[in-house]
Amino acid sequence: MNTKQPYTHVGPGLPPLYGAQAKALILGSFPSPKSRTQGFYYGHPQNRFWPLMATLTHSPTPAWEDLDAKRAIIIGSGLAVWDVIHACSIRGASDASIKDVVPNDIAALLAKAPIEAVFCNGATAYRIYTKYLQPVTGLAAVKLPSTSPANAACRPEMLRQVWGTALADWITK
Repeated sequence: MNTKQPYTHVGPGLPPLYGAQAKALILGSFPSPKSRTQGFYYGHPQNRFWPLMATLTHSPTPAWEDLDAKRAIIIGSGLAVWDVIHACSIRGASDASIKDVVPNDIAALLAKAPIEAVFCNGATAYRIYTKYLQPVTGLAAVKLPSTSPANAACRPEMLRQVWGTALADWITK
């Protein structure tokens, strides 16, 4: 963790991305500075989320700036994407530094969309979901390995295998 960088309080994060047929929710922790600048999920060009989603949904890998193609992958596949954190104090993009968490209102999203399963992109999202949100939603979450470039130890083929197995019954073909 970079302790030289100051804490900044940031929020709100991004709105949820979902369609009327969303059955599975993928939760990140909080948008990175690059994602907040782009105004869209997983905006760091080295994050493996979009290439992974393209592979799992049999879609072309969207260009970094093609937000419409990214939306189409999620909505067209019956998925939803959001973050567990509405606002927090954080140093740069370091999930390990997150404090002063204000969780998102996941229960309100679940009341609007037919979501039946929750998946967390990484340990931080999972920890925050189980602490703050699972008691409210009543839905247990599945912890998946982070697609962040900081999780370089998890090779792309391992991400495909683990995420593919977890989401196989939830991706609309």
